[in-house]
Amino acid sequence: MDWIRDHLWETWLGLSIVLGVAEMFSLDLILAMLAVGAVVGMVAAIIGLPVVVQVLAALAASIAMLAFVRPAFVKGLRSGPELSLGHGKLVGNRALVTQEITGLAPGRIKVGGELWSALPYDEHLKIAPGETVEILQIKGATAYVHPVGTLEP
Repeated sequence: MDWIRDHLWETWLGLSIVLGVAEMFSLDLILAMLAVGAVVGMVAAIIGLPVVVQVLAALAASIAMLAFVRPAFVKGLRSGPELSLGHGKLVGNRALVTQEITGLAPGRIKVGGELWSALPYDEHLKIAPGETVEILQIKGATAYVHPVGTLEP
């Protein structure tokens, strides 16, 4: 019985390793939280606490990890950065008008070194060449733009 009590920490360590490896296959962060509980049980065994206290410590740590730590990790993993790909990455950029833009006739803008056909976002606007516009939307190969106000000295 002394040998079991003296080497119980190895059982806790083995359990934490098995749970950690199993977590790599499940990727749901539940087994990882249980593995942390097993590590707490191992520390309690190394200190020399009774088996009942080791089990209770491991259980309490696992429940605490599942209740408080896992939700924060899951939220962080699911709310990653929003990636804008393709022409959508131009939305929000400013461009220079190179050809007059009206609601009836598309004009041209220069953004990122490229020329784009453009229409005003508000079809009643007329935007003169040389003005700065902001790209609000891209539909096909046409940018929908709105003039950017300038501060006059």
